[in-house]
Amino acid sequence: GPVTASIAFSLPNYIGADRSSHEMNCYSAQHEYGPKSNVNEFRTGDGMQGLFMTSQDVPRQHSAWGTMALTTTAAELTYRTDWADLRWGDSLLDFWDDFTEDGAVDSRQSGKDDPMATLCPRVVIAAGGEQEILFFLSWHFPNRLAWTASDFDAQSASDDESEEDGCEEGECTANPDWVGNHYCTVYEDAWDVAQKEVRRLPALEAETVVFVAAFLASDIPEVIREAALFNLSTLRTQTCFRTADGYFFGWEGCHDYQGCCLGSCTHVWNYEQGLGFVFGELSRNMRQLEFGHSTTQRGQIQTRITLPIGQNLVSPFFAAADGQLGVIMRFYRDWQLSGSQDLFEAHWPMVKRSIEFCWIDHGWDADEDGVIEGCQHNTMDVEYFGPNPQMGFWYLGALRSGEEMARHAGDDEFADRCRKLFDSGKSWMEEHLFNGEFFEHKVVPPGKGATIDPGIIGNINRDDLDDPVLQLGPACLVDQLVGQYMAHACGLGDLLEPELAQKTLTSIRAYNWRDSFLDHFNHFRSYAVGDEKGLLMASYPRGGRPQRPFPYCNELMTGFEYSTAVHMLFAGMDEVGLECFAAIRDRYDGRRRNPYDEAECGHHYARALASWGGVLAWSGFGYSAVTGELRVRRPGTFFFSTGNAWGTYRLDETDLRIDLRGGRLQIRTVVTDGERTTPPEPVHLRAGQNSTIRH
Repeated sequence: GPVTASIAFSLPNYIGADRSSHEMNCYSAQHEYGPKSNVNEFRTGDGMQGLFMTSQDVPRQHSAWGTMALTTTAAELTYRTDWADLRWGDSLLDFWDDFTEDGAVDSRQSGKDDPMATLCPRVVIAAGGEQEILFFLSWHFPNRLAWTASDFDAQSASDDESEEDGCEEGECTANPDWVGNHYCTVYEDAWDVAQKEVRRLPALEAETVVFVAAFLASDIPEVIREAALFNLSTLRTQTCFRTADGYFFGWEGCHDYQGCCLGSCTHVWNYEQGLGFVFGELSRNMRQLEFGHSTTQRGQIQTRITLPIGQNLVSPFFAAADGQLGVIMRFYRDWQLSGSQDLFEAHWPMVKRSIEFCWIDHGWDADEDGVIEGCQHNTMDVEYFGPNPQMGFWYLGALRSGEEMARHAGDDEFADRCRKLFDSGKSWMEEHLFNGEFFEHKVVPPGKGATIDPGIIGNINRDDLDDPVLQLGPACLVDQLVGQYMAHACGLGDLLEPELAQKTLTSIRAYNWRDSFLDHFNHFRSYAVGDEKGLLMASYPRGGRPQRPFPYCNELMTGFEYSTAVHMLFAGMDEVGLECFAAIRDRYDGRRRNPYDEAECGHHYARALASWGGVLAWSGFGYSAVTGELRVRRPGTFFFSTGNAWGTYRLDETDLRIDLRGGRLQIRTVVTDGERTTPPEPVHLRAGQNSTIRH
């Protein structure tokens, strides 16, 4: 016979509660917090009903002020707007006795500031049948504050005072630290979120299923598909956010109660491919921030962008060498993928200045020989002194990007200058830094009295400059060729001779790979333990390790591993590249660690978005909307995305069939494993269309 079933969903009204403000955060800030006179109200809407949560006395300018809603599409239900306030855990006992008596809940009152709400739908299921009960949790918290803002007098103001401060609509723009949340400009409150999005949910789910199904049907090894797809989830965690003006920002990752390391950090986000190739609009948004709001007039790109952006250049952050050079390359990538001439024209002047910044007196390449030698703050959170491959190949990639963009702008003089420096730097690094197996860092102490441009100084101790500590030295560094990894993703070609790249990658696998960490000594953070496998950040196979090397030398971190594994795939080293991907995903297999949370300094770390590069490297896909050139390499059926369009293609011996599922795509030339084909007419595709091109 039929079964009557009830499910109860309970949620406290925690408006006003902010754990990050309760505990000391990484900036040593603390302030009072807490719910105050919070209220739960039952409401019915169009095709849904549930509980709307508000607060009467939490100040409207508080970062934890807002609204929440717990709703369902179920037709029959009971609910509580409060639980009994009893000691010794009896509040829960009272709920359980009430619920289990008849599958319904009756009202209670407590007078607590954070009342517990319960929504309890009931359905009748016929024999052999099934039913779905949907719950929706929505929220609307408009008062996001700047990165480090967490303690100021305004947060303890009364409601009357907050209205005078411009908080009538819940957006406290009078607060200089207020930046807001973009989603709060789209919805009035949490009930409005539910009312609008519940209607759209079937269509959103259907679109998501189509996207994921197309991706999973691709002839890409499962371990690459898993790594690429699972790490996209980082873009929907608290690592990322959009402020009220629509700009997209990212922490490096997340701590338990606050973000980890502010400022859309250039030298961390440098490694991502998942944003640029899947969510192109957001990626271009970051470039607009970097060159429109975070670059000084002399071309210094801040390592970390401050908030609010109007205050960003008042006291700018220093520039990280790898961060600045990688931003230049990512601008080139995003321009190529989008083909946006407006983007190019708006920001090319500052992009050019940011390249010229490399040549300032007492800077990175002051003698303009194509080799970075000066003080180089970088993603190891230290300064390198002297030429090294990690910064050097970022520089060569930025020079190649500059050359291509300058030619597009008609500035052949600047393009020739970039090319000359590229050729010079490439030759010098191959001759002087390659030791026959891999590239080394030649430490060049600047001396205590050295003049260093203040715009590139991060964490130096001048007393150490006669013999600087925390250097790479003769390390076999895991991502010493990271600039080449990015260049391949950008379609820029080789930054060094391919045989040297392959030899270096082979050495990294030979010297940095660990089949077990049972006998590995690590003096810092542990991201792999026991019988797990992976690529160490560095090894010293020829000896010569500095007494105090760079701090992370004994660690391993997934973003660095991915960038190297992707490069291995680009270089045709499929077996070892897949081995590296598999080692990471075995560590994050759902038993040992969360498969959707690859950690570094924090959870859901942005650098792991490098994993999407595996999709590009395995298939050989590349695209330029500027020229209309589509590049493919490996026969089979593959998913592709440009950040603006996506679909699948099938490549065989004679034909390339393209099925576009989203966006628009223009193709003028097809390059198949190096062979160029020009269709009789340019191919223009919209979502839902397909085309077959003979090659």
